[in-house]
Amino acid sequence: MALLFAIGSACFLIGPFPGYAQLVGASADAVTFFIGSILFTAGGALQTWIAFPERHTGAAGKAAFRAAAIQSAGTLFFNVTTYQALHTSLSNPNYNRLVWRPDALGSICFLVSGAIAYRALARHGWLPARGQPGWWEPAINLLGCIFFGISAIAGYLVPSTGSVLNLAAANWNTALGAACFLTCALATLLTGRTRKSPRLQRLHKLEQIAKRDVEQIV
Repeated sequence: MALLFAIGSACFLIGPFPGYAQLVGASADAVTFFIGSILFTAGGALQTWIAFPERHTGAAGKAAFRAAAIQSAGTLFFNVTTYQALHTSLSNPNYNRLVWRPDALGSICFLVSGAIAYRALARHGWLPARGQPGWWEPAINLLGCIFFGISAIAGYLVPSTGSVLNLAAANWNTALGAACFLTCALATLLTGRTRKSPRLQRLHKLEQIAKRDVEQIV
């Protein structure tokens, strides 16, 4: 799951950079976004599958499943729009303004999913409570969702105004959102822990307890 999210996030991180688009061309850039969306969908499906058994085991399990399912729906919307962008770039070689930006429905799903995950996090008021492993991940994930939402708004304004500022805002916010998602995915890869699955959190705690008991016996 984390590997799929990491590679998918990397695609959305490099895709918006003008230098990358100029280097590989608009069509290859659109392919990058489309591949990233497919990897996101695969990662979201795995996340939902992992969270499914815990959907009735308390507030944390319910929140994890809802967040995963809604996020997965958002990735499907991104599949559609990235494919449309790929088709546009292939059929219109002169199109070089905005290859892709997060669409409204997908961004809304991501925002709702991020808000659910953040709300389920232990907090002091509005701020996340520190101390637990990965305590910061839901906050960074929600920040990434916000960046994608801003990109969707800015990208919507590009066709109507042709503003270079809106184009830059769409591209940079897409890249910043992807960087947030990539950070969370890499953290999961490096630590083997994730706040996205209460079951995996409990298994990790049991592993730590077992190691401690073995060390005490030795």
